[in-house]
Amino acid sequence: MKATIADLRYKMRDILKALERKEKVAIMYHGKQKGVIVPSSAAKDTRVSEHPFFGMLPQDTDVHEVMAGLRGGRCRAV
Repeated sequence: MKATIADLRYKMRDILKALERKEKVAIMYHGKQKGVIVPSSAAKDTRVSEHPFFGMLPQDTDVHEVMAGLRGGRCRAV
């Protein structure tokens, strides 16, 4: 289904029905596709353990330490 910006505002019910039918909705702006809305059930089909980044760190790695190092403090000494 294709929908314009005006359709998003005034015909949201039709767009939601299309998503319930597992259709992708292409968002058009001035005749050009700007994005796609995908039904949420398509995203639920995959498991976290099947993601390519799952398990990339060694088992003995402390996730909290890694995240603290990535986040850093408020002020970083240069």
